[in-house]
Amino acid sequence: MAPRFQSLSSCMVPLLIDDVDTDQIIPAEYLKIIGREGLAEGLFAEWRRDPECVLHRDVFRDAQVLLAGDNFGCGSSREHAPWALLDYGFRAVLSPCFADIFRINALRNGLLAVAIDRPLHRQLADIVEADPCAEITIDLKSSTLTLPDGTGVDFEVDPFARRCLLEGIDQLGYLLRQAEQIADYESRHPPWTDSRQPKVLSS
Repeated sequence: MAPRFQSLSSCMVPLLIDDVDTDQIIPAEYLKIIGREGLAEGLFAEWRRDPECVLHRDVFRDAQVLLAGDNFGCGSSREHAPWALLDYGFRAVLSPCFADIFRINALRNGLLAVAIDRPLHRQLADIVEADPCAEITIDLKSSTLTLPDGTGVDFEVDPFARRCLLEGIDQLGYLLRQAEQIADYESRHPPWTDSRQPKVLSS
């Protein structure tokens, strides 16, 4: 699981292309890796072969926010897509719309996927175009995105996913934290025994 996500300030990498699918995010040839580390090498591999790719710009070297186009993460359900984004250094992706499976995979793996309305998306794109160094702040505690001029915009995220991101845990980690309560419940509710099973009448 990725480290806790509480608040970050970063410039935004503008990848304003619609319908970016998971094969473009991480091509199939890179899926041979068993773990999550090392996937950054394959992130947007085809596009990064172009020296003019936006990811090669020095100003975005340490950026943690990806400003994506519409319908980001469509295609296959591979979890390697959010893994590759995280391994590269991204902690959040902003888009007008995400493919549902990608959004779920992202949130479950520590990558904050925030759906924003199109006027705000256009505004952020204009901000980056005017000043690539401009930073926004994403505060997950308050679910607020703060623009460079100090304007705050609320965003929504699934409450359970938000809790896991804030605590730096996944679904299993959440269950393990409830181990004491689970054990207490089980101690007060004896397991089913043979005496409770329906009797089979002999012929």
